[in-house]
Amino acid sequence: MAKNSTASTTVPDTAWLGRGRHLGPEPERDVRRNLLALKAARVIDDFLDLDPVEAARSSDLYPRDESADPGPSARRLFEARWRVADGVTVRAQLTTYEPESRRAEGEGVPWFLAAEAELPWDADWPSPATVFWPDSDQVAWDHETVPDVRLRTTNHLPQDDGELRRLLRACTRQSWFVHVVVHEAMTPDTLGRRPVTAFLPPSLRHRVVEHRATPDQALIADFAMKRELGVGIPRGGAVILPPAPHALDDHAERFTVRNVFLDGTEPTELLDKIKEFASLPQRLPADAEQVLTRLRQGWHLLTPDEELVHARAMVTQYARALESMTASCDLYREAAESALEALAEATGGDGAPRTAPAVATTAKEDPSPWKSLTKTLARFRGPTPPAQEGGHPHDG
Repeated sequence: MAKNSTASTTVPDTAWLGRGRHLGPEPERDVRRNLLALKAARVIDDFLDLDPVEAARSSDLYPRDESADPGPSARRLFEARWRVADGVTVRAQLTTYEPESRRAEGEGVPWFLAAEAELPWDADWPSPATVFWPDSDQVAWDHETVPDVRLRTTNHLPQDDGELRRLLRACTRQSWFVHVVVHEAMTPDTLGRRPVTAFLPPSLRHRVVEHRATPDQALIADFAMKRELGVGIPRGGAVILPPAPHALDDHAERFTVRNVFLDGTEPTELLDKIKEFASLPQRLPADAEQVLTRLRQGWHLLTPDEELVHARAMVTQYARALESMTASCDLYREAAESALEALAEATGGDGAPRTAPAVATTAKEDPSPWKSLTKTLARFRGPTPPAQEGGHPHDG
């Protein structure tokens, strides 16, 4: 797994991140069937289908950091591993969640997807979304978390000015995707209604949401975008929405296309602008950072070589833990022995505490200050001279 150290505010260049909502009845079944088919076709190396709670309890590789825990509302955890050009390994993890409330059940099952490669991500690699989800219009996995917005199709802007501005705010502040608004100079035919995103490279195709403004929405769309985001849209042209209002001083000029011909041909200029914008450092939302952390720290699908390395690491870890426990036991034993010796010395070995030796009592001394002075002066006297035989020297 790539462990590139990157600023926590930007998406690592090795990562692919996405999220959405599945409006079908059994999203986990759709994922499971797609993974089984791709493994049988040897498109992917392997995959795992895990219960999040059991995976957290049983795997010693599961992250200890609470920020990497999928949480109690997680329904299912899927992991897949495959190789792209030149044998570069990609690891990806998709988690499905329960709707936030009963009222939200009709809005589908939320899902989060994080993939990371051993090298910087290439837009020409397969899309991680279609590794887990079938790339079929019959499976409604591609709904954005922003209501009434989908990937893989065109989304017409609301006619109401208030709704339009709310949509613009949600797309730039809540979404993980790149949002492009295209103005239809005239009502397109069948070929012109084809999404522009269909011409993008595979891995970029499911990172871009395309909005369409009808011919009569030119003024209202231009006014709303200028007011909310600081960018406008030319008639018959297109603009890439900034990640935040006035995010780049030159964004309007740099990521605006004056003319987009919706006749089924490849809009080269717009596609180049989208690729350029997608290659810039992208803001990493807090919830996206958690999903990426879970991929890196909570990975379960190991190769045989990785399992061997892990087993050896666990043996080393257990050996160190045993050595530490043994050293601790020795220290406890030495401390206990020292305590017993001290206890034996204090009790004389019979368990009964020793009594202090009796102190001989003396007669009560005279408290007179003259007696004390006399005793003090006596300390400074020299030894008493011996008496001479025959009496006093002056005698006789």
